[in-house]
Amino acid sequence: MKLRVEDRFEKTMIAAMKLPEKLNRLFRVPRLTRMRIVFALAVAVVADGLQFLLGPFGWPFGDQAIDVVAMALTNWAIGFHWLLLPTFVAELIPLVDELPTWTACVIAVIALRKREQRAPPPKKPVIGI
Repeated sequence: MKLRVEDRFEKTMIAAMKLPEKLNRLFRVPRLTRMRIVFALAVAVVADGLQFLLGPFGWPFGDQAIDVVAMALTNWAIGFHWLLLPTFVAELIPLVDELPTWTACVIAVIALRKREQRAPPPKKPVIGI
């Protein structure tokens, strides 16, 4: 049974409308719990430690693999934040990847997230008639 062009177009449009919902779920900001904070910091410290210890050996694509795993696990634990992108790019620069950039970035993102979650919600304006 062949689908008519209109049916295929309708299915494509429905799938396209559901895409923002999927992206929102992907980039959601989870509530920071003690467990998520400890996990994100552990991932950052382990990533920086591995890169510092294994850096002199110069194994091809090893540092990049560590960075990809660290980025994915950090995004899962504390949510995506724009500060993670420059850190990921900085890790690709030789000698800069020896610095504890993941640890510093995760600490900064956690501090920003805590401030966001602690702030009271904005007051809605009252419209008088």
